Amino acid sequence: MDFLLDPNIWIAFGMLTALEIVLGVDNIIFISILVGRLPPEQRDFARRLGLGFAMVSRLALLFSLSWVMGLTADLFTVAGQGISGRDLVLLLGGLFLLYKASHEIFVEVEAREQDGPPAASPEAAAAARRGMVWGIVGQIAVIDIVFSLDSVITAVGMVDQIGVMVAAVVTSVGVMLFAAKPIGDFVDAHPSVKVLALAFLVMVGMALTAEAFDAHVPKGYIYAAMAFSLAVEALNIRARKKRLLLAAN
Repeated sequence: MDFLLDPNIWIAFGMLTALEIVLGVDNIIFISILVGRLPPEQRDFARRLGLGFAMVSRLALLFSLSWVMGLTADLFTVAGQGISGRDLVLLLGGLFLLYKASHEIFVEVEAREQDGPPAASPEAAAAARRGMVWGIVGQIAVIDIVFSLDSVITAVGMVDQIGVMVAAVVTSVGVMLFAAKPIGDFVDAHPSVKVLALAFLVMVGMALTAEAFDAHVPKGYIYAAMAFSLAVEALNIRARKKRLLLAAN
């Protein structure tokens, strides 16, 4: 138990936990947007399942570190550019995120139907809802693997104790589980924030795609741009509330 008294262990744990939470922001946003398409009574289940899979995938990758680090070795070369297993995962994940976020932006901005779909029988409606839940969980699982791979490789570069990595991953997922519902509720309540969040996911998808070709885009730039946009939108929301209050009075 002496290692628990080592301040370096606690410093590494704190830094890695904070990093895992920051890297998990895009994951939370993606989960919140997808879960928002479900009926309210099914959202908590899908949210917990998605974040649970995120933790399981991170832990599974941590316990197979030799395989994960082997993914950084080049498999083949295209136009003088070495392509590794990690590059392929990031490329496919980035393209999937670009497609999904762009499609959700189109649905949010352009494809709002005026008339609802024809009424279905209760049994058919229940089956459709179950299929929708598992379809969304499947999409969350796909993107979780991509985010987990990048997160684990980053963790390996910072800390060499597997116990510290596991503790940091479990703690960060616990924090994300606590924060996911209020973030999702806020995004659902403000459509303009939802579009901003989707635009953020487009930026993340572009960054992942660029990373696959060894063009590193520091995430700090992406987060700074998103923070600035959210600050401006927060001012807009406050201004709209004041205008509504004045109009009511």
